[in-house]
Formats: sequence, C-alpha cells, structure tokens
Amino acid sequence: EATYRAAAQTSPRAQSRLGRLLAVKPDATEAEHREAEELLKKAFANGESGTLIPLAMLYLQYPHTFPEVNAQQKISQWRAAGYPEAGLAQVLLYRTQGAYAEHLDEVESICKQALSATDICYVELATVYQTRGQTEQQAALIAQLRSAHAAGRVNAQRVDSVARVLGDSTIGTPDEKTAQQLLEEVAPGYPISWVTLAKLLYDFPELGDVNKMMEYLNNGRAADQPRAELLLGRLYYEGKWVPADAVKAEEHLKKATATEISAHYYLGQIYRRGYLGQVYPQKAVDELLTAARGGQNSADFALAQLFSQGKGTLPDPVNAWVFAQLSLASETPQATELAQAMSTQLPPEKLATAKDLLAREQKVRGASATQNAMAMQALQEEKDGEEAL
Repeated sequence: EATYRAAAQTSPRAQSRLGRLLAVKPDATEAEHREAEELLKKAFANGESGTLIPLAMLYLQYPHTFPEVNAQQKISQWRAAGYPEAGLAQVLLYRTQGAYAEHLDEVESICKQALSATDICYVELATVYQTRGQTEQQAALIAQLRSAHAAGRVNAQRVDSVARVLGDSTIGTPDEKTAQQLLEEVAPGYPISWVTLAKLLYDFPELGDVNKMMEYLNNGRAADQPRAELLLGRLYYEGKWVPADAVKAEEHLKKATATEISAHYYLGQIYRRGYLGQVYPQKAVDELLTAARGGQNSADFALAQLFSQGKGTLPDPVNAWVFAQLSLASETPQATELAQAMSTQLPPEKLATAKDLLAREQKVRGASATQNAMAMQALQEEKDGEEAL
C-alpha cells in the first residue's frame, strides 16, 4: 500500500493499483472506500484499464457508503459509452444481486463479445452452458480454453476456475471427469490445482481412491499450499477417507489457519466436541469466533450450541441468543429452530443486553467477509511479469 501510495501522485497505474487494493482491503473504513473510489475514478479518467470492475464492486458491496450512486444506472451509462469493462460490471451486478439465473442470455452475449479480451468470461460462459445443460457449446468452449492456455493467452489460474465450475454440483449437471482432466493438465505448473483436484475427488469419490487423494494432497503440501493442509486436516477430522485422528487433524489444520478460515472452524469443533479427550471451551470460542467473523456461517451455529449447552463451561443464554441470531444468515432449518429455542430461554430482562451485544458483533464484522467470487477473480493479478508502475 505504501509503495502504491507514494507513486499515486503521478502514476495513473499506481492510482489504479492503490484503489483496487483499498477496495478489497479487509476491515477497510468508509474513508478508505471513498478514497478507493476517488483513485479509481482518477485512473479511469487517465485511460487506465481495469478500473470499472473494482469501482462497480465498491458501489454494489457498500451502498451505504455511496447512497448517491445508483449502481445499475452507472453501469448502464458505462455500457452506453462503449467501455469494454462495462459489460462485465453488469454481470457482476447480476451475481451480487442474485439475478444471474434470470439473465443467462445477456451474460452469454456480453461474455462472447469480451472473451478474447477478458478471460474471466471463460468462467462465466462455462457457468451459463452448464446451467442450461448445453454440452456441445461447453465442449467447444473447453477446446477453445485448452488452445488459449497452450498458446499462453490464458493462465492456469483461469483454467482452474473453469474446472471448479465443471465440478460444481450446484450448477446444472457437473462434468467432473473433464474437470479432473483440465486440472491434471495444469497442476504440475500451478500447484494450487493439486488441492482443487483433491477437493474434486472428495466431492466425486468415483474419480479415484485414497492413494490418488494422498497423491494430490502430498503434491499440494510439497508446494506449501495451505489448502492442502486444510483438506488433509478435514479428512482426519471426518474419518471418511482415512481413520479419524483428532491429533493429526489438529496438526494439519493449524498449518492452514494463516490463510484458510475454515481451518479455524474445524479446530473450534475439535475443541468444542472434546475430540482430543477433553473439551477446551475457550480455545473453541476463540477459533469459532475467528471463523464466524471470517464469513463461516456454520461457526455461528456452533457457537450458539456451545453457549447453550455449556459443555465444559457454564451455559450463557445471552451469548447463545446472539450467535443463534447470527446463525440465521445460513438459512437452515436447524438455525431457525435453535434461534427460536434460544429466544424462549433468554430471560426478558437480559434481552436489551443481548441486542446490544448483537449490534456490537455485527459492527465488528462490517460488510460481508466473503467477497464476490467474480470480483475477486477480476481483481487478482497473479500473472507473471506484472507490469511496472
């Protein structure tokens, strides 16, 4: 941030980089979001590309900071002016507002036009074709992707992203075998894909056996991939592919905590459930709270259970009520049932205290910790040889 800030006085590229950095900075203040907007608008005015997507993301994710901005109106103006990124900003709006499925035709049209210039469109088109069950179009797209990757026009990260769509059973009918083939093609040069392969095998066990799983994970661990440690820890936690072993689970999960929020959740569950031979309530609270504040909805449910059951500690109806309310974001019947139960158990004289605690916890969390996947992909700059300022 300091490097970009120093150069931003004179360099539009530095303005763009600093603006994008502030736009996705965790726990950024309202002032920083305003500064990000100003920097991105300046960079855009100076002809810098890659500014409209993060600008749109700011407007969509933090409408309370920019009440004067109508995001759809702004994007429509950009599209009318013919800016290449404006179509992708429209796709981003559909994603963040849950309107993607109703606009598949428009997403397809936008991304077909932008495909040669913006490779995130491979991910979008793969999503559209899989949602509709258009296998011929999907096969042609994958062939085009392979060709573009072989020619160096598309990086391995994007191939990995497309493979994740193909292996996502929530999107139409998945094509896990093609996903596996794509990932095995890029994994030797892009180690993150070893972990994507392991996750794919976890979701589709018919693709391999435990030896194949360990091969993928060991390749990922050899390349220092924290997600490999996370998944291996999860396997030992669940005892599905390998015998359950809480000590090994804890060991691998701890190695993943620096970057993987889910690792905190599983550690919290190990401590809460006494898998190590006894319950560690404070450790459980610390880990689960970190997970919950990082966007893991199921951690709130686990915290509500911990405080309501008092396993290894005294029951705390106020905290139980607070986390039960927060767990409602997961929209599961269990969360609804637990929240209702906690409301009946909370003494009326403690309701005001509980509401105050809830408000404070919501303030700590601020905007959603889980950034929109497309926005993050569009903002990531992991390509080799990134241009100098």
